[in-house]
Amino acid sequence: MCGEDLEKLPMIVLAGPTAVGKTKLSIALAKAVGGEIVSADSMQVYRHMDIGSAKITQEEMQGIPHHMIDILDPWEEFNVAVFKERCEKCLPGIYERKHIPIITGGTGFYIQALLRDISFGENGDNTKYRETLEAVAAKKGAAYLHDMLRKVDPASAEAIHVNNRKRVIRALEYFYLTGEPISLHNERERGKASAYRSCYFVLNDIRERLYAGIERRVDAMLAEGLVEEVKELRHMGCHRGMVSMQGLGYKEILAYLEGEMSLEQAVEQIKRSTRHFAKRQLTWFSREQDVIWVNKESFGYEEERILEFLLEDIRNKMTVRC
Repeated sequence: MCGEDLEKLPMIVLAGPTAVGKTKLSIALAKAVGGEIVSADSMQVYRHMDIGSAKITQEEMQGIPHHMIDILDPWEEFNVAVFKERCEKCLPGIYERKHIPIITGGTGFYIQALLRDISFGENGDNTKYRETLEAVAAKKGAAYLHDMLRKVDPASAEAIHVNNRKRVIRALEYFYLTGEPISLHNERERGKASAYRSCYFVLNDIRERLYAGIERRVDAMLAEGLVEEVKELRHMGCHRGMVSMQGLGYKEILAYLEGEMSLEQAVEQIKRSTRHFAKRQLTWFSREQDVIWVNKESFGYEEERILEFLLEDIRNKMTVRC
């Protein structure tokens, strides 16, 4: 590591697909390095949305400080620009306490924005076109909107699921405002050097085990009261037009409660959509530079071996001079 890198502030990233086991490993890692955890999750920011977001509990935190959890109400807007802005407010305190921020989650674009210091100031307040696109989606459907994206940015259309209306709209909005496909923008940003002295780990598992973990997680959510949680959110005035209610698990149960499908169909759709989501997460991480893949099978699923691997890499990257 050269002197220029050593002048940067340290940061650890522990990413990976949903249900792979990031939470438990992040706690062990934070204890070992003196870290505080910053959640890079697009749903755990919301209060009252605990079960469907698989939100970490106070007991699971084991005294490790966590940031970016329960900071917004479900009717408040949350996006990558808000994520980066809020993170930059909590990071100075972590460094002042002589701790290392451990960015933990599965939202790759959020992690990239923070790590590469991507700016969103140039198009953050242009809401008129966004509102137009939302009206088009409401009138003509998600497939029509996705086809609009495919015509101007085929690469993004391939990468973004047809039902991910928020990301489709953001990609179309970016093209409208800049004249450039957001896929080219993302590729350029991936090439930027990290703004931090960072170690970027991606925890992974073989597909069969990952999907089995997703099945168990969804079943556990139902047993813990996901349907009741969504009922309460509806009672509070939450509806499908809100960004928060587009989250996996919430939109499907909402459709069930509104009589659009049976509970059995909703549960199966949650599991299927979550599997697809995990696949897209892995695709994103595979395109990132300087990522250290941590395949659990290679360590015989021994948590201590995995942790020691992480710590060895951190020691090398954070302390060795040229």
